[in-house]
Amino acid sequence: MLNVAILGASGYTGAELLRLLLNHPKVAIRALTAERQAGRPYAQVFPQFAMLDLPDLVKIDSLDWSNIDFVFCALPHGTTQPIIAGLPDHVRVVDLSADFRLATPEAYEAAYGLPHEQPELLKAAVYGLSEIEREAIAKARVVANPGCFPTGAQLPLIPLLEQGLIDADNLIIDSKSGTTGAGRSPKEGLLFAEVSEGIHAYGIGTHRHGPEMDQELSKAAGRDVRVRFTPHLVPMSRGILSTLYVTMNAGVTLTALRQTLEARYQNEPFVHVLAEGQAPQTRHVRGSNHVLISLHADRNANQAILVSAEDNLVKGASGQAIQNMNIMMGYEETLGLSLTAQFP
Repeated sequence: MLNVAILGASGYTGAELLRLLLNHPKVAIRALTAERQAGRPYAQVFPQFAMLDLPDLVKIDSLDWSNIDFVFCALPHGTTQPIIAGLPDHVRVVDLSADFRLATPEAYEAAYGLPHEQPELLKAAVYGLSEIEREAIAKARVVANPGCFPTGAQLPLIPLLEQGLIDADNLIIDSKSGTTGAGRSPKEGLLFAEVSEGIHAYGIGTHRHGPEMDQELSKAAGRDVRVRFTPHLVPMSRGILSTLYVTMNAGVTLTALRQTLEARYQNEPFVHVLAEGQAPQTRHVRGSNHVLISLHADRNANQAILVSAEDNLVKGASGQAIQNMNIMMGYEETLGLSLTAQFP
């Protein structure tokens, strides 16, 4: 069995990691940490786990690492770097924060306003978009789990950019997210009265996932890419729907886009290109590690619209983290993740 610790287990992504890992036949949960909740039984924080025999929550500095093989870090940005740097060499890590997603300390500081304290570890970390970076993930000790918005946007766009089918200078990403994407800490803007009965854009032109998408889409295009990205908050607990507006290069057809995506993902267990005329809905991926993608002709010539749906807590965070663990450990990639959507 693989002995696993979840750091930051009192948050939404930590709880989702636990929910999914309980179905994993090769994992034993050895430690759950939470600084403010330390000393409490886990079921007092998340009562849905009351029927299970789980470790109590503890502080990170009290852990005995000799009994831990693998760590999921579900901690706030800026807090993960010294923790991972201090782990024993035998421990492998998937980090769900943004601390190792951007390739340089300068890019990290520009996006998050914090100096990066572990530049050598940053250099060695692998960006963990599972379907795109599988070979590098398998060899990595530290994997940076992608952001939720970048996951849903990059999976449709990367194959098209790699093949030179779309204009890299004209990419528009419009995404709608549920409130769990903002975490579990109390925030006035996430109160029921503030969120319900409405929808609003936020982080307009400045959202931190923009540079992450620029970085990875630039790799795919082989040149600098800067996307136009606007996220929106909608009154639902989980899910992301992304609408992607692209311009096809000269001579390219919508059929060519479809054939490229179908060929790329035909053998992938979690990424699915829908049939012509269908469009994804967040309710159809809720609670699952699946991503649904559709393609549509725009009424303007040479324009196309792609739509993707994912669960921000699963494929957008904890599910992809487990998928990456499976790749790193040489397990079947779907272990612990063979769940259909929770609908209705």
